Amino acid sequence: MSGRAEQHHQHRDVTGGWLRPSVFGAMDGLVSNFALIAGVAGGTSDTKIILLAGGAGLAAGAFSMAGGEYVSVASQRELALAEIAIERRELQRHPEEEQAELAQALVDQGAAPDTAAQVAAQISSNPKRALRVHTQTEFGVDPTALPSPRLAAVSSFLSFAVGAILPLVPYLLGVADLWVSAVVSCVALFGAGALVSTVTARSWWYSGLRQLLVGALAAGLTFALGNLIGAAGL
Repeated sequence: MSGRAEQHHQHRDVTGGWLRPSVFGAMDGLVSNFALIAGVAGGTSDTKIILLAGGAGLAAGAFSMAGGEYVSVASQRELALAEIAIERRELQRHPEEEQAELAQALVDQGAAPDTAAQVAAQISSNPKRALRVHTQTEFGVDPTALPSPRLAAVSSFLSFAVGAILPLVPYLLGVADLWVSAVVSCVALFGAGALVSTVTARSWWYSGLRQLLVGALAAGLTFALGNLIGAAGL
C-alpha cells in the first residue's frame, strides 16, 4: 500500500487569484461601456461622438481597473507579508509556545491531545513547514501562494478592454445603429454570465439571465437619462 493517500477529486481555485479580477473586469467593461454608449446615443446620433465616448470609456475604465486592482492586491499582499514576518519571529523566539499553540489548534479541530502533540512536534521540526501551517491555521494565508499584484492588474486591464470593446464593434464596422450594439452586448452579457457558471454552483441559464438583466437595466436607465438630457438641449 502506498504511503500517500490517493486523491479522488479536485477542487477549483476559490482564492480569486486570477478569476475574480478577470471576471469582474470583463463584466464591468461590458456593462459600463454598453451603458455609456447607450447614454450618449440617447442624447445624440453623431457616430463620431459615440465612438469617442466609447473609446474613452474603454481606455479610462481599463486603466482604472488595472490601477485599482494593483493597489488593492499589493496592499493585501503587504499586509499578509507583515503578519507572516510577525509569525516567523514568534516561531524563532518562542518555539515551544508556538508548538503548544499549534497542538491546541489541532485539538480544537478534533484531534486527540496525544496525537495533536505528536503532529505539532513533527510539523515544528521543519521551520518552513511550521511557518506555513501556523499562518494558514491562524489567519488563513499560505506564504507560498500570495496573490500577485501584476497578475491582477494585467488580468483586469485585458478583461475590461475585451468586455468594453464589444458594444463598440458595430460602430467600428460602420453600423451606426444602437439596437445592433444592444443585441451584441446582450448576447455577450448572457454568454459571459453563462461562462461564469462553469466555475460556480449556479446553472448556466440562471447566471446568464442574471447578468443580462443587470446589464440591460443599467444601459436602459442610462439611455433614458441621455435621451432626457439630449431632449432638454443641455
